[in-house]
Amino acid sequence: MSKTITVRLDEPVYEAVKTVAHRENRAMANFIETAVLRFVQEHEVMDEFEMVEIRGNVGLNRSLQRGLLDAKQRRGVFV
Repeated sequence: MSKTITVRLDEPVYEAVKTVAHRENRAMANFIETAVLRFVQEHEVMDEFEMVEIRGNVGLNRSLQRGLLDAKQRRGVFV
């Protein structure tokens, strides 16, 4: 189910969004929704350098393995 929100934009930002949306033959709401979705998708996934750092962190990996085991055995409280 879609939700309606109100966004306040300064005049220069509004004009920039309006211009790009018009250039792409899209409604401003559609343009804003797509831009936000792209931003979220790009920032919810770790890049390769972060993954190398995570994989190399022995303590973190041990902790994650213990947590996975606890979850499989349904031990603890999960929040």
